Amino acid sequence: MKRFAVSLVTMALMMVLMSGCGDRAAAGKGSDQAPGSQREQSESGGDGTGASGVKGSAAIVDLAGRTVEIPTGAVKVILGESRMIYSIAPLFGPEGNAFNRIVGWNNDLEQYDPDAYEMYLRRFPQIAEIVNFGSPYQGDFNIEQAIALNADIVIMNLQNLFRAREAGMMEKLEKAGIQTVFVDFRQRPAQHTVPSILLLGQVFQKQAEAGELINFYVTEMQKVYAVAARIDQDEKPLVFIEGAANSGWGDGSLSTWGSNNMGRFVELAGGINYGTTLFGMGRGNVNPEQMFVIDPDVIMGTGANWSKAKPTTEAVLLGYEAERADSLERLRGIASRPGWETLRAVKNGRVYSIYHQFYNSPYHFVAIQQMAKWIYPDKFADLDPEKTFIDFHDRFLPISYSGLFWIGLDT
Repeated sequence: MKRFAVSLVTMALMMVLMSGCGDRAAAGKGSDQAPGSQREQSESGGDGTGASGVKGSAAIVDLAGRTVEIPTGAVKVILGESRMIYSIAPLFGPEGNAFNRIVGWNNDLEQYDPDAYEMYLRRFPQIAEIVNFGSPYQGDFNIEQAIALNADIVIMNLQNLFRAREAGMMEKLEKAGIQTVFVDFRQRPAQHTVPSILLLGQVFQKQAEAGELINFYVTEMQKVYAVAARIDQDEKPLVFIEGAANSGWGDGSLSTWGSNNMGRFVELAGGINYGTTLFGMGRGNVNPEQMFVIDPDVIMGTGANWSKAKPTTEAVLLGYEAERADSLERLRGIASRPGWETLRAVKNGRVYSIYHQFYNSPYHFVAIQQMAKWIYPDKFADLDPEKTFIDFHDRFLPISYSGLFWIGLDT
């Protein structure tokens, strides 16, 4: 079984590296190495420090295709987004404390996923003292404070590479002796998750743990791939997935993804993603009236506890504190939009909501498993995404599983 898991990882890495070549070239500052690769620059011990105890260094290639010299050992890190903890905490395991390495972050976890923030806060009260640096993509990042905290590395999201360049962040930080590293679990999750995990494993000197996480990830993804790959195109239903449904943000149009992010999840689960026909690899908005033209077989929306950031939200508040009765009432509110009673998905009870934060974490395999069950209930009757997520928490996370992360009208 172990040999099979390792072979899956090897195949996944080969596909990742082959598909990532174009991305690296397009990123500008190219490299002959694949994202996640590393070249040691000093003799080091098991903790990344040399015999004298001085930090060594390593050259790595990040997801923007940039070759970056990073210190090894017990580095101090600033997160461009605090929700990156979704990807970092699993490397430290149930008994580890990733927050000992984090000296600063943006406060998006507290604002947009307060359920998760409170779970981590109860386990690690120290996170209340982590400095809020603001957004490194908006020009309000406090570089002087980063220097004062002796930060080694700032980790940023690849989606914001252009804005970071426009703000001159990399140059400013480098002059201060602080390196920047880009990861991606959001834009191209199928290609970039494995190298992003490898990259974080290098940053935190958790390579073995990264390997264990990748084995789990690939094994769980394969449970869907193995079935979805054999489904004929004319058998696939049309799926419309709405980002932040009924959240109250936006202009009233329906936000959706092309073949990236949650839209790609739909495709990996075996559905035809409507947004791909309009936006390719991008994201855009659809006029609500268009729903009556396309009349999709399945409708999904994303939801999370946005009540702190937007108290008036009518979204489905999925997460660690979500309750089934409230979530179902809110989902029924979405399905009761004017005229929606005529849509086939509503008539057939195939309207669903799924945890929005799956879109930016390595455990999106759970979302893909649940989507597959919704799209093909018979083909995936034996798949148990909730058990998968519980097992993931037990094995990799310092917080316990609770709450509700998806719901359907047919619940």
